[in-house]
Amino acid sequence: MLKLVGTDGNRYYSWILEPGKYIVGRKEECQFFLPDRTVSRRHAEIEVANGSDEIIVHDLGSHNGTCINGRRLTGSSKVRLNDTIMFGQVEFRVTLLDDPAKQANKTPTTTQLAQYDPEKSVVLDIKEALQPLPSKITDIPELWSTLSEMARMLVLPEPKEVMLQRSLKLVLKVVPADRLAVLSTSPDMKSVYTDALLLPSGIDPGTFTLSKTIINEILTNKTSVLIGDSSSDDRFAKQESIVASNLKSAMAVPLFDEGKVLGILYADTANPMHCYSNDYLRLFATFGNIIASRLLNYTLINERQEKQLMEAELDRAAQIQENLLTKDIPELPGYAIHPFQEQCQAVGGDLYDLALLPDGKLFFLVADVSGKGMGAALLMSNILASFRIKYSDPQFDLAAAIKQVSIQLHKYTAAQDFATLFAGIIDPESHTLNFVNAGHNPPLVVRKNGDSEFLEASGVMIGAFDFSDWQLDATKFDPGDVLFVFTDGVSEANDSKDNQYGEERIKDIIIKNRTDQPEVIARKLFDDIMVFVEDEPRADDITMLIVKREN
Repeated sequence: MLKLVGTDGNRYYSWILEPGKYIVGRKEECQFFLPDRTVSRRHAEIEVANGSDEIIVHDLGSHNGTCINGRRLTGSSKVRLNDTIMFGQVEFRVTLLDDPAKQANKTPTTTQLAQYDPEKSVVLDIKEALQPLPSKITDIPELWSTLSEMARMLVLPEPKEVMLQRSLKLVLKVVPADRLAVLSTSPDMKSVYTDALLLPSGIDPGTFTLSKTIINEILTNKTSVLIGDSSSDDRFAKQESIVASNLKSAMAVPLFDEGKVLGILYADTANPMHCYSNDYLRLFATFGNIIASRLLNYTLINERQEKQLMEAELDRAAQIQENLLTKDIPELPGYAIHPFQEQCQAVGGDLYDLALLPDGKLFFLVADVSGKGMGAALLMSNILASFRIKYSDPQFDLAAAIKQVSIQLHKYTAAQDFATLFAGIIDPESHTLNFVNAGHNPPLVVRKNGDSEFLEASGVMIGAFDFSDWQLDATKFDPGDVLFVFTDGVSEANDSKDNQYGEERIKDIIIKNRTDQPEVIARKLFDDIMVFVEDEPRADDITMLIVKREN
């Protein structure tokens, strides 16, 4: 009779393939329940013919696919002894059930913790366990060759499951055992899972039972544990789990790095000739230290890959956000216009937009969304899209549009999500700027003669309330006048002494350079900010929009 054996990294599975049909999937009602996120709810069907070892696997339209010997399955395929089957990212192998009397489980191998406290156990600090090996241990045949192979394992590029299984086989060369296992810990350090299991006797694993006291000792105090002959301890010998496994001796050592327990290396034996000693425990701890180093390497690789993935996603998000901003500046007769933005992170919450309305007037806005990073960028894109839908309306009403966007933002976002905004419409015939300042930094208007004024807020920020209205204000544009709209990343830029750049310094720069083109003014102001902050990292985005009437 055949069986399927495999692991998802947390559990071992051993399924007897008796005649019949079995659904494999992440849904608990499946005959072969496989709770891995890469497995579909109803992933595949296994059909075993009556009276033969012929097995047919049908993929049920799974999202991540079913592979037979490395090739993706389309429809159905026969599998045979020693074939491999991948359900999503969980690999199984078709093997023989050596002894039908040794029934395999149709559930995953679990690691159970029993309530027994072995009085004959010895607790040894891991530093003590890692002391130099005594000479009688170093005389064990194959010790040095095994240690050498374990050291090579540190640099071999192989999957973690393969590495752990191979490491247990190496340990078995010098440590006699009936069961060898590597256990991993849950994030809350309250549970353990079987990552790798070696059973020289060939018996299917079933439930792997350990002492809760031993496990807690290792996880809490990071000590190693040695159990002598359990049969001589009456209370220990009465434990059902120990009687079932006929345990004579056991030892366990923590796998940890810089105070964090990565897992546990465990061995036990029922052979009375193989009673473990302190010397064996030191040897076992040496192997555990090597395995822990390799596990840490996997962790670092995963962290690096996750960081690279996050950086790639941020780069993509930054590209999308950059493309959302206006590239083609609308041409308005008699006016020069220049937007400028420097973000402090890959993505941010500052935005600007410009568009010619159906009646030939120029609409523009500058906004600053609460928060920073990806969340602010999502809000920014939402606000931008909401306004752009309205640009083509021949009856575009600035105050009404702002109210509608604010209500939408308030309805579909959290209470802390809002934005300050300055939006205006320039009429190129009357040279009038109609504007709304929704809680934004007051933009600066500098006249040709050097006079200046700030356009103060006429209402609160958008998205904060569902009942706000905004007043529409107006100002004239004469030849040579300059409008400077900015976010607080300009005025609140800090130097090393925590002094802010401030609105007065902005006004001085704009007045001094008012005869220059808008792009020249923006560059001079930005350069002055960089001189002011020196080497201090910027904490906020810098966004400016400069509009100048030329004639």
